[in-house]
Amino acid sequence: MSVAVIRWVIPSGAAALRSVNVVQKAGVHTSQVRSLRYGWWAYALGERTTPRLKQNSKIISVDGNLASGKGALAQKLADKLGMLYMPEPDTFYLDKMTGEKTPLPVDYNGMCSLEKFYSDPKAADGNSYRLQLWMYTMRLLQYSDAIEHLLTTGQGVILERSPFSDFVFLEAMFKQGYIRKECVQHYNEIKNISICEFMPPHLVIFVDQPAEEVHKKLKQSGKSFLQNVPLAYLKGIEDSYKKTFLPQIRETSEVLAYDATQTRDVEKVAEDIDYLKFDKGPWLEQDDVSYHHLRMLVEDKQRVATLTHIPRFLPEITIGAHDYDQKYYAYKSLPGKKYAPGYNADVGDKHIWLK
Repeated sequence: MSVAVIRWVIPSGAAALRSVNVVQKAGVHTSQVRSLRYGWWAYALGERTTPRLKQNSKIISVDGNLASGKGALAQKLADKLGMLYMPEPDTFYLDKMTGEKTPLPVDYNGMCSLEKFYSDPKAADGNSYRLQLWMYTMRLLQYSDAIEHLLTTGQGVILERSPFSDFVFLEAMFKQGYIRKECVQHYNEIKNISICEFMPPHLVIFVDQPAEEVHKKLKQSGKSFLQNVPLAYLKGIEDSYKKTFLPQIRETSEVLAYDATQTRDVEKVAEDIDYLKFDKGPWLEQDDVSYHHLRMLVEDKQRVATLTHIPRFLPEITIGAHDYDQKYYAYKSLPGKKYAPGYNADVGDKHIWLK
């Protein structure tokens, strides 16, 4: 389902989906500034990745429960270390990738709703698992953007959560009876064939705030749908982080853990990072050849999204042929969506016949 929706939105080989464009300035025999896509010829002509990688050329994931302060820490730390900060993706991350001025309807964004999940987590239409699978896909796309930015510019990236930690929500949902066992099996199968194509973050920073405190903060939230999040669900997320995710990720990534009050001292966190050796994990085994293949993967967003697709029948994520056609043609009828970007007169594209 997710790949089908993404194929409507993502033109094949669209340069607009890359977080960083390699720009060629206008010169002899060039009529305009062009966005060049990295490829085999660039590598054959001498384009290499390792020379641009420096001390802070790292992928850092800041993890923690809801409203734990991880976003503020990630942003301040990125400013301190001169790294790129990528806020946690939402269900409309695809619209941001394609440069939509306003978010498209949910029919083209996973057919799921975060607000509905918190207000009715056991909805009979399968919204909870549809949301979980869509968010995993969005995290994978964002992670590919982060790696592409790192390999293209050498600048490190700090993320809020990653596809490697996404399963903590799945486990918490299952414990609360929000999703079926078959959904868990489907998710794990998809994760097993997709996450292996990417290397884990160099560093995971875990912000530890007790679920009880998180629950109190959400009760005071200005968003009404967050005020009803059950404490048991928050506790499930906390347990999954501590009992499953952190022990697993320690095998391949550096881990720093702080309580919420300690994260206010960004200088201390930055100092702790400087002391890390970064002497484990698959990043140490990479060279220009493997970086080349990784760059070829992460710049192809359709290929990345396809990793999350398995032809399995699951009522929560399966739509019928008639519904698919209806949504497809409804999408094509939106302004600027009938043809490729730059070829739609209805949104003011000019000189189409000369292109």
